[in-house]
Amino acid sequence: MRFNVIDASGTVSFVAPCHALKVITAACAKNPSTFEQLLDYTERYDPQLKQFVLSGLAVFDEHNTETSSEAIRAALATSRPEATPPFRIIDGSTREASLEPVKAGLVIFNLAAKRIIQVQNHYANVERQDRGRVRENGEPTKRLYRYKLPDDWTLVP
Repeated sequence: MRFNVIDASGTVSFVAPCHALKVITAACAKNPSTFEQLLDYTERYDPQLKQFVLSGLAVFDEHNTETSSEAIRAALATSRPEATPPFRIIDGSTREASLEPVKAGLVIFNLAAKRIIQVQNHYANVERQDRGRVRENGEPTKRLYRYKLPDDWTLVP
């Protein structure tokens, strides 16, 4: 599934397993204002998600700038959609790629607007209140986490 996260500094797009939908939604329940805060909040539910995204963005930042995006364009052109590396929206080609659903769909988390937009979601609808399984080393554990989105968060649709 593709996830886009918007904050005041821009938009990050990445592809992750579908269980990340609940993990990211649970992190939103803590009202993060930045992408970094959101990732910090996901760490208690799935530490590998934060590591995967930050590692991918480190590579992206090393090889791309707003004036030079050849590396990410090449990666987008040659990678299978589900193997697309995490990237920042820096131009038209990255914006276009960020809006392409992958397998189970595309969900946008707008932190500033406190809005979760399920552009296409064939996995499971985002719920205002739910639970999920804590993951360790990529595997679900017996431990559960629960979340409840604050009333000022909007779910679309």
